[in-house]
Amino acid sequence: MDILKRHHVTVSGAGAQTMVFVHGFGCDQRMWRRVAPAFESNYQVVLLDLLGAGQSDLAAYDVERYSSLTAHAEDVLAVLRELDLREVILVGHSVGATIALLAAVEEPRRFRQLVLVAPSPRFINDVGYTGGFERTDIEELLAAMNDNYLGWSSAITPVIMGHPDRPELAAELNNSFCNTDPTIARHFARLTFLSDNRADLPLVRTPSLILQCADDALAPLTVGTYMHQQMPDSELIVIDTSGHCPHLTAPEATISAVSRFIGFMRIQYL
Repeated sequence: MDILKRHHVTVSGAGAQTMVFVHGFGCDQRMWRRVAPAFESNYQVVLLDLLGAGQSDLAAYDVERYSSLTAHAEDVLAVLRELDLREVILVGHSVGATIALLAAVEEPRRFRQLVLVAPSPRFINDVGYTGGFERTDIEELLAAMNDNYLGWSSAITPVIMGHPDRPELAAELNNSFCNTDPTIARHFARLTFLSDNRADLPLVRTPSLILQCADDALAPLTVGTYMHQQMPDSELIVIDTSGHCPHLTAPEATISAVSRFIGFMRIQYL
């Protein structure tokens, strides 16, 4: 199948510069709908579904091939090659941010800037590193997911979203989780929560924005600080919101931070 169809690639907007958005675990490209359109007037905007998510070609998902996040990074690069894109601004959320930085390490000349939204190179605590979870926490999370995926999804999505006053956001995320093939979701979850990509951080030479939430149950502030220290050309911005999805809970603040970093000033007519 054509690579663009395989990842349900959609292209919109105008401009010589291209912004590419990569979603996180349990999500698809629709999760960018509150942020991506803000850039369409000045940028070509490319959205895609990682293989196994959204409207991607589920039949092409191979457990052996996708045994590391590198395979997903290679998919992103394949899409960029097919569209003949260079000087790309690559925006990734959560594990999508890790996939974005891996792509930039592989082909640094293809990228102009990275925007890493709520990233984490490792979720599990280690000596001198606070990722937010003990190994037993993650193993219990994965076991619960294996036992009852739908029940696990309904319990975890409010924690991920972090806004009990806005239950519709958790419901939306839960629907996205529930629409993901459970077998693929379980495999991708193990990959997401057990990966350790800390060694890749110093290899990133692309100017990068680390965009973190002030209160994130999945990626505490210590993670953003660590990444900023390890990445030689990075900037850390903390958005005053809770949860792990600022592009949904605080889209205007997210748009503002990204706009300032990439040098795009939006004119609003009141």
